[in-house]
Amino acid sequence: MILQGTALNILTILAGGTLGALAGSKLQTRFTEAAFRAIGLFTLVLGMSMAMQTSRLLMLAFSCIAGSLAGEAMDIDGALLRFGGFVKSRIRVGGARFSEGMVAAFLLFCMGSVTVLGAVQEGMGSSSELLFTKSLMDGVAAAMLASVLGWGVLFSVIPLAVYQGGLTILAGAAGSSLPMEVVNEVSAAGGVMLLGLGIELLGIRKLKIANMLPALVIAGVLEAVF
Repeated sequence: MILQGTALNILTILAGGTLGALAGSKLQTRFTEAAFRAIGLFTLVLGMSMAMQTSRLLMLAFSCIAGSLAGEAMDIDGALLRFGGFVKSRIRVGGARFSEGMVAAFLLFCMGSVTVLGAVQEGMGSSSELLFTKSLMDGVAAAMLASVLGWGVLFSVIPLAVYQGGLTILAGAAGSSLPMEVVNEVSAAGGVMLLGLGIELLGIRKLKIANMLPALVIAGVLEAVF
């Protein structure tokens, strides 16, 4: 059944995020800070490994620059943060980092090649195995992230459902497999974004990484055309 992988992914994030948020409130600050440093460093390593998948460095650079300019013009980061603030005001739960947790978790859960490949495979009716595996990994990551950033991590499932579920539906409608070269370039652009996210998580600098989201589309289109 289409979207069963995304449905399981949402459930594992909700379960892991709930456990992490509950546990985080009981941990001393030094332990949550230690966990946050580990998450930030892991995100840097993951981003670097993904960015290195590119075979077209200049095209990747152009995609990231053009995507950043487009995202800045649309203020995607601001829109996501405002949405997080709106959700927080409605449910009356979460700490000061609610919106940050939602955005950071969404970027971490959705930027990898597993997301694209898994969604395409499931959409084509081939297999949901990749998304099932991703679900387990995301559940653990959600627990770690929520222990530091709190309940906002759980609400990352809203943009995740739109992005990952949308890819699955589009793949099903396309009726043909996505070239691996396109997946690699989209994943490489996602890796650059994860490098920036790691810098943010480590508290080095705020980079508004969500504004780079159009780079994923630009990288995929350029690789498909050229």
